[in-house]
Amino acid sequence: MNTSTRELLAPETGMGAVTVRVGNLDAMIAYYRDAVTLELQSHDGPVAVLGRGTTPIVILQHAPQLAAPEPRAAGLFHTAILFDTQAQLAAAVYSVATKHPGTFTGSADHLVSEAFYFTDPEGNGIELYWDRDRTAWSWAHGQVEMSTLALDPNEFIRAHLTDEALANPSLGNAIVGHVHLSVGDVASARSFYVDALGFESTAELGGSALFVSAGGYHHHMAMNTWNSAGSGRRRLALGLGQVDIIVPGADDLGALNERMTHHGISTRDDGQTLSFDDPWANLIRVRTA
Repeated sequence: MNTSTRELLAPETGMGAVTVRVGNLDAMIAYYRDAVTLELQSHDGPVAVLGRGTTPIVILQHAPQLAAPEPRAAGLFHTAILFDTQAQLAAAVYSVATKHPGTFTGSADHLVSEAFYFTDPEGNGIELYWDRDRTAWSWAHGQVEMSTLALDPNEFIRAHLTDEALANPSLGNAIVGHVHLSVGDVASARSFYVDALGFESTAELGGSALFVSAGGYHHHMAMNTWNSAGSGRRRLALGLGQVDIIVPGADDLGALNERMTHHGISTRDDGQTLSFDDPWANLIRVRTA
């Protein structure tokens, strides 16, 4: 864990939209809009932005010329969409389960959160979740206690789905709560995301997964090797296009640029955003709020 606050991302840091390269744009818009209950915020030629209110969550980039990712390649494990209330989460889970039941892959009570997992029509992972209040989280030695306990989706829907949420499933706020990546090894992930980028480690599962955050969140990002151990840099393919991280101000961008340069990581700085590749060629873009 880093010791100097100047080496850390600001506590107010959060996640922005996830860009996904897709083969069938119309089908993917329909899935995220009609099943996941996001709103189509804009559709300009090959790019569609879906989210809630004014917050973009998923940016779909039409790239039919690209092939599917190689098996066991690094890339996106899942985009995790955080809902404000259990009723909103229940409405979204019910919507996906009724419109695309075959895309449901599991659910879990993680102690800090309640989560439901899906795979979109092109194989990109999605987590829909709700956080328990931070006062209910348990920490020991800088690590947050998380688990994977059984969570019955039908019981959750029965307990939390309201008539109002059922009638208007796209009401309420939602954001990208965290982004989970598939990577080649955890040591390189720690070196990049903790030592250079400035997240703090919040949990680790053996040598197979690392969870990191800013400001004491349970995790803004995670990296695992469950399907991708030993993988190298990604080729250009369908799937993950870009992960956005949002920092409070220009000073944070400047400090980050200095830190990445110090660690020998090549950056692209256009004055508004800072972009760089992680060790597996996952594109990370950092911008100000």
